[in-house]
Amino acid sequence: MKILVAVKRVVDHNVRIRVKPDGSGVETANVRMSMNPFCKNAVEAAVQLAEQGHATEIVAVSIGPKAASDVLLTAMAMGVNRSILIETDARVEPLAVAKLLQAVVDEEKPDLVLLGKQAVDDDSNQTGQMLAGLLDWPQATFASAIEVEDGAVKVTREVDYGRAESRLPLPAIITADLRLNTPRNTALPMVMKARQKPLAVRPVAEFGVDITPRLQIEKTTPPAERSGGKTVGSVDDLVTAIGDDVANMEAL
Repeated sequence: MKILVAVKRVVDHNVRIRVKPDGSGVETANVRMSMNPFCKNAVEAAVQLAEQGHATEIVAVSIGPKAASDVLLTAMAMGVNRSILIETDARVEPLAVAKLLQAVVDEEKPDLVLLGKQAVDDDSNQTGQMLAGLLDWPQATFASAIEVEDGAVKVTREVDYGRAESRLPLPAIITADLRLNTPRNTALPMVMKARQKPLAVRPVAEFGVDITPRLQIEKTTPPAERSGGKTVGSVDDLVTAIGDDVANMEAL
């Protein structure tokens, strides 16, 4: 089985996000960047499937600036065989990402495509579903467990009432939740070895996909500062305080 896994370069989740003074977006200059956490779960799932003997090749793909090759290097250090960087400095929205991934799928013809369920920079949670629609492939989202059996994949998803299990014929699309696994750390020898693996850098124009944004971001603002806590003297006071807060929220 051949697996294609998509990874996105985002502001590191440990970094405190700062909004640009003009409100045009989030500050990314001189900010530590890393692989989107959910994408890292997808990579780890692909590597584990290979270690279990279910996958013969794993190909990682990312869309972004030249610097995005660092997250592909991380993916290859985790165990991915080779990578593709679709290079562009433009802002690429989920539908354009899905169309570019569709073009890569047409070329690579994988049996399984793994993605993070969402990116932590925009929380769109759209690309996997859009890609499944474009390819007309079965999909399972928010996967917390993946098993391959009899030429199909069984995907478990945690829901409010427990767990839901789906069985998908291949080829299929699966998006990963954080509960799926614990991504492995990459030691320096693994990173050095990854540098010897193939990484193809291809311009976005090569795929013939119009990535012109269809949405206009009017303004980006930071969240309101949290107010300090307050001390109450009894349970009755706590109930009264909660009731007052709820009333104030409803009044808004």
